[in-house]
Amino acid sequence: MERLKEKVAVITGAGSGIGRAAAGLMSREGARVVVADHHAQSAEETARLIEAAGGRALPVTVDVTDEDSVAAMVAAAIAEFGGLHVLCNHVGGTNPRKDLDLLRMDMDEFDRAVTLNMRSTLLGSRHAVPHMIRAGGGSIINTASVAALVGDVLQTSYGAVKAAVVSMTKSIAVQYGPQGIRCNAVAPGAVMTPALEDNLPEDVISALKKGNALPYLGSPEDIGHTMVFLASDESRYLTGQLLVVDGGMTAQSSAAPGRRAMLPA
Repeated sequence: MERLKEKVAVITGAGSGIGRAAAGLMSREGARVVVADHHAQSAEETARLIEAAGGRALPVTVDVTDEDSVAAMVAAAIAEFGGLHVLCNHVGGTNPRKDLDLLRMDMDEFDRAVTLNMRSTLLGSRHAVPHMIRAGGGSIINTASVAALVGDVLQTSYGAVKAAVVSMTKSIAVQYGPQGIRCNAVAPGAVMTPALEDNLPEDVISALKKGNALPYLGSPEDIGHTMVFLASDESRYLTGQLLVVDGGMTAQSSAAPGRRAMLPA
């Protein structure tokens, strides 16, 4: 299939997990992909996987919190592939051991969360938009989180900054829609990435599974397929929206798992 034929896509955080899955899937659909990551070796590995499958990829090392580095990433895409049509602002995260409740959270971690999630989204979009205008339009895809939609006992900073990413998404969509630029966000639920498996104990992962309407957690490819849809012309009338891809986590009542056991056999 060639749903992204002739398109150039820049994906940050493409060295692993959801970013790597999205890069591979977009390449499979015909896109030329800039694989951007803070870890050069990870970016190069993703690019090798794409090229081994017959695609075209350029690995780029980037610090998404530094404007000069982001500008260089976008410039590399233009120099290598001649344009820019898709940007996935995927880098983000928090340290769950420091991003605690209101009274115990580490304020340095709060500042880091703002920079890593909000500033990176702003900088990537800021440098991509002029090139997308020259190309006649484009699609910006921001990674938010279900943490933006619900309260939690931990990750106070993370939920707040991801909500800000959703707000920024809507503003970009409104500001540059007249130039043919769409901007949407994806809110993943619990996805079995290396980061999730490394940071959460098994009992928490088991609880997350019970909290889903579906009987399993998502895979990186589940989110990657959603990003491909948003990058493609199939979503040409969709902008300023948040797509929640969470296995029904936020749709399900907290009482549902227990009540399910009450159903007749």
